[in-house]
Amino acid sequence: MPVDGSSPVLLDGDEWQAYFRDFRRSAFRLEVHQTYTMPTEGATVRDFLAGAPKPDGFNASWHRTIRDHAAAGRTMTRAKIVRRPLTPYSRYLFEWCIPGNVAAGENYHVVDVTNQPNPGLPEQDFWLFDEAVVVHLNYRPDGTQINRELIRDPHIDTYLAWRDLALESAVPFSAHRT
Repeated sequence: MPVDGSSPVLLDGDEWQAYFRDFRRSAFRLEVHQTYTMPTEGATVRDFLAGAPKPDGFNASWHRTIRDHAAAGRTMTRAKIVRRPLTPYSRYLFEWCIPGNVAAGENYHVVDVTNQPNPGLPEQDFWLFDEAVVVHLNYRPDGTQINRELIRDPHIDTYLAWRDLALESAVPFSAHRT
């Protein structure tokens, strides 16, 4: 709950999607969890783990979003903290999801903390839009998303420092070895 006693601003549906449509310069995501349990991905994760081939057109609408932003000069960047051995979900990301995102124009980076301590990054997933708007992605320990919370009056300098630290500590996805 916010310190000022007001209700949290939870985002869902079109209100949440608007952040991805309407950002003007940049969108950055820090991913800290090793497993995400997203209902919309359940079937494709099961297929991946069963050894099925990746479906044609997999993630096509997300890739179109990335391409459209890239064509307009807007950047989409992520930094994912990983620990080896990769979880089954992270293997799914690395084999089925991330390569298509990168091909579409997303700047994806990996912060491998397997043999080194976390460089000082938070244990909180978040999106940072246009270096001004922060949305926390809150999860249960099993990776199930609880909610998406717009942070009122965030300490932007802190989020910018975490973004910069994540990117300084990372390697591009194409250079990461699992």
